[in-house]
Amino acid sequence: MPRDFTPTTIDELDPERRPSAALALVPVLAVVLFLGIGSALLGLDPHAPLLWSIAFVGAFGYYLGYSWDDLYDGIANGLLMGLQAILILFTIYALIATWVDAGTIPAMMYYGLEVLTPTVFLPAAAVLAGVVAFAIGSSWTTVATLGVAFVGIGSGLGIPAPMTVGAVISGAYAGDKQSPLSDTTNLAAGVTNTPLYEHINRMRTGTAIAFGIAVVGFAALGLQASGAVPADQLAEIQTALEGSYAVSPAVFLPLVVTFGLALRGVPALPTLVVGTLAGVVTSILVQGTGFVPAWDVFLNGTAPETSSELVDGLLDTGGLAGSAWTISVVVAALALGGLLEKLGVLAVLAHRLSQSVTSSGSLIAGTGLSAMAVNALTAQQYMSIVLPGMTLRNLYEEFDLDSDELSRAVEAAGTPTGALIPWHAGGVFMAGATGVPTLEYAPYYLFGLLSPLVLFAMAATGRGVPTTSRAETAQAAD
Repeated sequence: MPRDFTPTTIDELDPERRPSAALALVPVLAVVLFLGIGSALLGLDPHAPLLWSIAFVGAFGYYLGYSWDDLYDGIANGLLMGLQAILILFTIYALIATWVDAGTIPAMMYYGLEVLTPTVFLPAAAVLAGVVAFAIGSSWTTVATLGVAFVGIGSGLGIPAPMTVGAVISGAYAGDKQSPLSDTTNLAAGVTNTPLYEHINRMRTGTAIAFGIAVVGFAALGLQASGAVPADQLAEIQTALEGSYAVSPAVFLPLVVTFGLALRGVPALPTLVVGTLAGVVTSILVQGTGFVPAWDVFLNGTAPETSSELVDGLLDTGGLAGSAWTISVVVAALALGGLLEKLGVLAVLAHRLSQSVTSSGSLIAGTGLSAMAVNALTAQQYMSIVLPGMTLRNLYEEFDLDSDELSRAVEAAGTPTGALIPWHAGGVFMAGATGVPTLEYAPYYLFGLLSPLVLFAMAATGRGVPTTSRAETAQAAD
């Protein structure tokens, strides 16, 4: 996110152009209506409903007295907020294609089919994804690498792809939320003025409860999906992989390089770029791909022709050019979010929320709900952390709550839930990387569903919410 970005507060809005709370709901309801009719009723891809929403919100801005230059600045700020996500999306589509051509993902599928069974596959996938995401601090990288391979392994074991994707994303976000290397974890701590490890410690109980329940759920799903897999089916898949790719430890070079850089704290984008280059090099040196064909895969993706139609479908990728559908959705959604922020709609609604708070529990629950709402309206997880995190800081001080309560609320409800929203950058990415539509994996994305629910339950019962602030405790000790 831009380092100098701060969301507009209600005090900074021009009183003559500031919408009332009721008026601010008009563009929000319009967005919900357009997306509901376009996507749910008419079955359209999100592009057209997002365009309708942008046009409506732009006209609403003219009604409030904003000029085209003002509206353009809002759109530009929204795109700037999501620029890193856009660049990562471009790179990951290319990375997946090069890793398939290098034999990295096919080899992960080959060896995974030898050691995993249908019964333990789903909980094992969730836990392994959690460990990797914690180690490297990136849920997106985890899903784009391990997730793609696990979909192939799961298909070979007879596990429905939406279940596999739900398990992998659950583990990826749970691990990411507890990682000191994660950008969203650092962002939540930064915008709320909370020391990083105090923020992580405050999140630990809720994260452990939500992820623990999710793992139990995946174990139950695994028992239901653990029918006998014919040995000849597994042999057919492995034979197809072995017949089309050189399966050896050497093909794991891109994986080692990428995770090695991530563990050393190298930012996500340069890490993924180097991982893509490592994939191209491995394709050339290990698989014998020519220099020009290897870079053609980088751009246009893969279309393998093995002896198995299942393998062909799993390893068919679009490359850099295949990211156009995903990127266009993200760009439109970010533009819409930038307009809503520029017009003060989000600031007015956040201010109205602060006026309706009556207790510590309702404040924490309201913070979580606002983070989820901002996620849906701006399609950007950074905004779901920054806007409520900066807007509600003073209110937490008034209720004598420590800042880590605020940082926990915005991340527990903001970061994981983006992948549940079809037009959100996270939802669009997960669907594009795994090949499973958002609404298909959403029922199995148990951690994303449970994380905000656990937050709300803890707020309602007072569990995990201290009755005195850390400052008051220190004063009593003195």
